[in-house]
Amino acid sequence: MRILVVAASKHSSTSEVADTIGAELESLGHAVRREPAGTAEVGDAEAVVLGSAVYMSRWMGPARDFAERNAAALAAVPTWVFSVGLAGAEADDPLRIEKAVLSGVDPVGAATFDGRLDPAVLNLRERSVTRLTRAPEGDQRDWTAIRAWAGTIDRELREHLAPTS
Repeated sequence: MRILVVAASKHSSTSEVADTIGAELESLGHAVRREPAGTAEVGDAEAVVLGSAVYMSRWMGPARDFAERNAAALAAVPTWVFSVGLAGAEADDPLRIEKAVLSGVDPVGAATFDGRLDPAVLNLRERSVTRLTRAPEGDQRDWTAIRAWAGTIDRELREHLAPTS
């Protein structure tokens, strides 16, 4: 199956999550096209995985723009969504924080993953927010859970495509 994996990322943590999802789906036999949200188009994709880093309890603009720009195409193919944010932040659930953006998409599934916090790459405002929220520094991403979620996408796609008798 042709799968488009799209993500919006500011400091590469979310891009790396999307790359891992794409690689896992590829290892399961799918043809994966991986693109940044700002320039991606659904095109001939038969399924889409869309993700974004979360800042101030919102997806990044390019992910929201992609979803809005491609709403009709996303509603026509199985779509999964994911968010990557500060460890322990409850507001990262994409179906809750981007309800208006994703309402027409009707995603098959959604996931939230903890991200990576490296103060050395943050600007002053970002460092202030992470200090106020007491976000843990370091790489909090659970690669096993991320790959497992990609496996869930594969299973759901195979069930979706299974002939009915």
